[in-house]
Formats: sequence, structure tokens, C-alpha cells
Amino acid sequence: MNIFYAIILGIIQGLTEFLPISSTAHLTLAGKYFGLIDPARPEDWTAFIAIMQLGTVAAVIIYFFKDLIIMTRSFFTDLLKRKSSERWTYESKLAWKIILGTIPVVIIGLTFKDIIEGTFTKEISTIATSLIVLALILLLAEKIGKKLRTERQTTWFDALIVGFAQALALIPGSSRSGTTITAGLFLGLTRETAARFSFLLSIPAVLASGFYEMYQARHHFADLGIAPLIVSTVVSGFVGYWSISFLLKFLQKHTTYVFIFYRIILGAVLWGLLLTKYF
Repeated sequence: MNIFYAIILGIIQGLTEFLPISSTAHLTLAGKYFGLIDPARPEDWTAFIAIMQLGTVAAVIIYFFKDLIIMTRSFFTDLLKRKSSERWTYESKLAWKIILGTIPVVIIGLTFKDIIEGTFTKEISTIATSLIVLALILLLAEKIGKKLRTERQTTWFDALIVGFAQALALIPGSSRSGTTITAGLFLGLTRETAARFSFLLSIPAVLASGFYEMYQARHHFADLGIAPLIVSTVVSGFVGYWSISFLLKFLQKHTTYVFIFYRIILGAVLWGLLLTKYF
């Protein structure tokens, strides 16, 4: 992989990680188009994507840095003072909710690790189907979700359900932000609250996944390319920061319909290409 491809992939990762259109789907399509995915070693591509996601998780941490500092300080203060759950501060409760919401993706991710890293999740048919199915579910959430509750009104049940939704993002084409925002809308959260909670919830899962894959792929850095890895990760971080800001402002006044239509169109195009044996 050369630096040009690394920059392109970094831009794609940064743009699509936080928009509900699936970063894995777009990266895999780009990887196949540029001939970067080795069918004999699909785990290398999975590792490359996971490591590159460290750039976008850095963007989340920087964007919500003040909030994270307050949450961390409150979490340890309440923990050390051994306060009962009823007396936890809002920030401390939010930290616990993020921990609770991370558990499902950790369990499911480790359980189905071989499948996730295998060729099945790189299939265009899997990606195309996921794009369309999640789009229709998101459309339903937009139609029936009340969109009234803010972040301060989230519950432990909300955290667990959104956490399970995040685990569904392990299926390529579904989108981490897509599944979690959809779940948030079904639960009655406002669009902005659903997106914000989605971003915060992504931090521990993506960090753990990225560092784990980095450790697993430590002997294959030469094959993956250290320079392209660094470049794509840095680029994804800069673009990702802009994407977070854009989506949070966008959802204050707009629906997710533009993303729904985009997913359906892209999924349909991919199926058309498959049926005409383009891939």
C-alpha cells in the first residue's frame, strides 16, 4: 500500500466512522477496488481497519475531552467515597452506563472473532444486505421514535440496549453509529442525544479493538506497512473530528433520511453489480 491509498482510506474512515453509513463497508469497497485485500489473509485487512480506527477514537476523545475529564473525575470520586448508586452524580452514572454498554460488544466480539476476521464479513453481498436492512430499520425508528428524551434522561436499560446495538455493528455494512443511533431513536432519545451517546460509547470498544489488533498484528507491520498505517490513522483523526461536529449540528435540525436513502441506493447498486458479476 502506498501513501496515496493510505490518505484516501484515512479520509474514508474519518468521514464514514461517525456518519450512519458504515465505515467498514466503504473501506472494504475501497480495499477491493484498489486491490488491497488479500483473499488468503483477510485478517490483515481487519487488523488494518481496527488500527486505523484509533485515529477516529482519538477524534472522539479530543472532541469530548472536557466531558470525559469530568466523567472520569466524578466516577472515581463516587467510587472511592463508596456512594450508593442513588447518590452518584450524573457524570458518574454516565460513565457507568458507557461501561455497561461496552460489555455486549466485548463478549460478542471475542466469541465470534474468527467469523468477524474471516472472508464472510468481506463479502459484498453481506455488506450490501446490511446497508439496506439497517436503512429500513433506521427509517422505522425515525417514524415511530418519540425523540423526546435527552442525555440526562437516559437509563441503565438504554445503555444496555444501545450496547447490544453496537455489537450488531460487527456485521459489515451495518455501521456502529447507525445501529446505536437507531437503537437510541427506538428508545425515544432525541437524534442529537442518540448520536452523542453513540460516540461516547464507541471509545472503550474501539480503543480496545484497535490496541488488541495492533498487538496481534505486531509481527505483520512490515506487510501492512508502518508508514501507510500512521498516515491513514492521522488523516482519519482529523477528518473524524470534523465529522463529529458536523453530525451533531446536523441532527439538531434534520432527520437521518439523507443517510437512509444513501444506504439504500448504495446497497442496491452493489447488488446490481453483484448480479451483473462486476465483482
